[in-house]
Amino acid sequence: MDNYSDPRFDSAAKAVCERIGKYFKLLPRDIKNQTQELRLRVNKPVSICCTGGIYFLNYSGRLVCYPDDDTMIANKGDVEECFRNICSYSIYSHQNEIKNGFITLSGGHRVGISGTAVFHNGEITGMRDISSINIRIAREITGSATELFHALNNDISGGLLLAGAPASGKTTILRDIARQLSNGTCGDMKKVAVIDERGELAGTYMGVPQNDLGVCSDVLDGYPKAEGIMQAIRSLSPEFIICDELGGSDEVSAVKQGLNAGVSMISSIHAGSIEELMMRKQAVSLLKTGAFGCVAMLNGHAEPGKITGIYKAGDLLAKTDRGTDSNLCGNPCGIYGVA
Repeated sequence: MDNYSDPRFDSAAKAVCERIGKYFKLLPRDIKNQTQELRLRVNKPVSICCTGGIYFLNYSGRLVCYPDDDTMIANKGDVEECFRNICSYSIYSHQNEIKNGFITLSGGHRVGISGTAVFHNGEITGMRDISSINIRIAREITGSATELFHALNNDISGGLLLAGAPASGKTTILRDIARQLSNGTCGDMKKVAVIDERGELAGTYMGVPQNDLGVCSDVLDGYPKAEGIMQAIRSLSPEFIICDELGGSDEVSAVKQGLNAGVSMISSIHAGSIEELMMRKQAVSLLKTGAFGCVAMLNGHAEPGKITGIYKAGDLLAKTDRGTDSNLCGNPCGIYGVA
């Protein structure tokens, strides 16, 4: 690998228009390695979000902390060309994804889109006048879940809910959990079903997962999570079901049925802190199913994948029922000793 090559960064950057993309290609590998997002906004500076902060791209190929006279500005044509690239020049075939605000690229890179909503009969049916694009780079980090497994004595059969803010590493860790369970890294090989509604976990392209989820993983690509969970139970006899970002009432019901079928559930949920998590009704509903024995809290985007605490679901629910939300951080288990 040369000093300018990073396969994950380079595959994500292919979606960017040529005028801007050629400058991305020339960034040094160490910058590419720590890049989390590439962002284009109409008539705004081109920005790159890294673990160390937000930087702006200059026409000289340098990154700066603050925009200046030499900073590259994305125009409407740049954003439109990028949007067409992302859709493989077939916008109609991506309408369902577009109306939900994102498109998943080959490799699992997720592209967030913002613009003007198009309504029909009171429902959002699409988007027009795209104004900004956010390319989130999917990374495979083998071993990223090892600390978590060690903290739980290599046993997550009681179910695990992974909580963290956006870009805190939830999806990366879920991939490695699937890989380690499926490959038998921490014991016997397990049958794992991955419900990949948005295509981020497996990065399936033309029926072939682009990300390594292990030798005993089955991927239900594009399935809504609730339907995918039930499909996996009916047809794949999984020992573990893994999915990203649970929360809907139908998903909570599916989780209950999975638990009753003897399946261990592993999923993620958005939350910036343990207190914030327990203020979310959907999070409390998920924990009350009994499918998630522990909650692992991630630190944030500055240190993706870093675990700050592991909590017993029963303790969190008990404290919430007693109205002691302010003390939820008092008794983490696992990494900091079992509460």
